[in-house]
Amino acid sequence: MDHLYCIDLFAGAGGISIGLEEAGFTCLYANEVSPIYSTTLEKGHPDAFVERGDIRKVDAGSVRRVLQLEKGDLALLAGGPPCQGFSVNAPVRSTDDERNHLFRDYLRFVEEFEPAAVLIENVPGMVSYEKGQTVKEILKALENLGYDAAVRILYAPHYGVPQMRWRTIFLGNRLGIDPHHMFPLPSHYAKGRANFTKSLDGVSLVMSDDDVRASAEREFLTVQEAIGDLPAAVSDDALVYATAPQNAFQSHVRRLSRKPENHQSAGLGPANLARLPHIPPGGSWRDIPFDLLPAGMKRARRSDHTKRYGRLHPEGIASTILTKCDPHWGSYIHPSEDRIISVREAARIQTFPDHIQFYGSLTDQYKQVGNAVPPLLSKAIGEKVREVLFSDRTVSTFSRWHEPQMRIAV
Repeated sequence: MDHLYCIDLFAGAGGISIGLEEAGFTCLYANEVSPIYSTTLEKGHPDAFVERGDIRKVDAGSVRRVLQLEKGDLALLAGGPPCQGFSVNAPVRSTDDERNHLFRDYLRFVEEFEPAAVLIENVPGMVSYEKGQTVKEILKALENLGYDAAVRILYAPHYGVPQMRWRTIFLGNRLGIDPHHMFPLPSHYAKGRANFTKSLDGVSLVMSDDDVRASAEREFLTVQEAIGDLPAAVSDDALVYATAPQNAFQSHVRRLSRKPENHQSAGLGPANLARLPHIPPGGSWRDIPFDLLPAGMKRARRSDHTKRYGRLHPEGIASTILTKCDPHWGSYIHPSEDRIISVREAARIQTFPDHIQFYGSLTDQYKQVGNAVPPLLSKAIGEKVREVLFSDRTVSTFSRWHEPQMRIAV
């Protein structure tokens, strides 16, 4: 039993599969509809079959045959399909946004491959969508396919990710194992403020602060620890690291890289450049002189827009990395330089390894990073799932791994 194979659907730039591979899985196949995202995915997973295109047009049976896998050979099927509005009782197509039905295509792959375990990720807000009905429908759909599944909302800093990011995670298996045992315990301590519905039918989906303290063995990773070895961001492709790795995280992300790729920062206009020198580390728009504020913010209350024009504090945790690191959106100003963070710095805060290059325009690159699942969060999940799959109870039930002979489409 030497191999743990996984598939990544709705893969984006590959944040989930990168983390799963770091946890010991081998990604055999990934699907992504965006051509630009697919290029990043393909370059980052040279040994996987990366299929570009609409998953609704993909025959799951053909994929399984190309990979030469029998039903039950796949260890884990992962993905982040749009789920809001999904219902097992809804029509396959309706007048609603069709993206909400893409979860059915995830289920097609589950049915075809019969993986030992399933992983689904989504935004934390989906728990309150339709008063939790969508979450219940997803759990029911997996149950109908023979999976015991559970849902939790995980806080990325608890797993070594230096940003305030929450994700809803579904995990399930068809091995008779309690799915709650598949969720990783926190390794890092950080306080997290949940500004969303965090319970379902009266049961909290978020680990309590006391339980986090009892589990975590170290403090959270700081912004400085994540990006402190990177040089000033310029357009020169001949960049070198500013220092040797300063900690285990930097050694980890640099292990396959000679230089920091994608270390370019989007430019700012004269008005924004005039504002930045007034903002100290950890500061925000409140530190900008009134006459330099944007017109709309001159009318704002001091309690509003707490993160806008925020400068990252080197000893703190970053704001959630979004698809556009615009200072008007949040805290994306470099801790010490008067610029927004570069694509590579955003990728570091997302915990992408430095050898993963992002393709397309600078705007495309920021979007790919912001839309991704942090690889270290995925790695923590993958390691726990691997532990469950290799437990003594599981080995006799799930023991059909083999090396597929083909990894390209025919």
